Amino acid sequence: MRIDSIFESARETGKPPVSFEMFPPKGELTLDRAREAAGELCTLGPDFISVTCSAGGGGNFGQTAAIASMIQEDFEVSSVAHLTCMSLTQEQLSARIADYRAAGVENVLALRGDKPVPGSPAYGAPSDYAYAAEIIPLLREEGFCVGAAAYPEGHIECDDLALSVEHLKLKQDAGASFFVTQLFFDNEHFYRFADLADKAGITVPITCGIMPFMSRKQISRMVFMCGASLPSPVIKLLAKYESDPQSLRQAGIDYACRQLIDLANHGVDGCHVYTMNRVDVARAAMEALGR
Repeated sequence: MRIDSIFESARETGKPPVSFEMFPPKGELTLDRAREAAGELCTLGPDFISVTCSAGGGGNFGQTAAIASMIQEDFEVSSVAHLTCMSLTQEQLSARIADYRAAGVENVLALRGDKPVPGSPAYGAPSDYAYAAEIIPLLREEGFCVGAAAYPEGHIECDDLALSVEHLKLKQDAGASFFVTQLFFDNEHFYRFADLADKAGITVPITCGIMPFMSRKQISRMVFMCGASLPSPVIKLLAKYESDPQSLRQAGIDYACRQLIDLANHGVDGCHVYTMNRVDVARAAMEALGR
């Protein structure tokens, strides 16, 4: 099913979608392992599952399309395939689109993607695209339902939140039918962002991306990569359970669940859980939301 139809149905029923993201470490996930992970996630009844491609310019598009197709065909759950445009030429993008269409992909999340790191295959490669907004019209013309990213605290490379909202509007004007936010640990950042987006004329759904922190190393990496700020309650939990990894992991899941409950109570358009392929994370989120 197209994701815009899912959000439309949600508006009519008053039951915002809950979705998951499969987040393969470094984009390396065999199809057998992907089938196992997807099957576990699908049993929980998400409204859709998004499938990433590798970070750092690797662009593991073939696996992304295959896994997204598998989720739809084998488990009858709607899927969204990520597509990054960084380091792609027009010819390469056309080939990716053809691959996605051949795999039966209906929904695409259009992303710029991370800048290639030195030593990666894509580092220094020519690119015809600088922003996700540039590929959204092409994807729409090919018949895809297209989503894009939103940044409640602003993009890490942009220190002006108002400018980030302007870029969001450009993506909507280009044809984006929904947005999925970058992770955040303080819901107040999202509520302020949502107010700015509303004033800027954003009318398509914005679903909130939440990722539980599982370890000090993980949260440090996420903060560095995404620019998400750490509120005082999270810092206190990190200090409290510094020498107790298992308790810290559970505290991170519990904190994320409280975020989800608060967001749902505020009537957000949807909740998107960065599961890291961990079914216990997804299950806890669904239980917290009463699903």
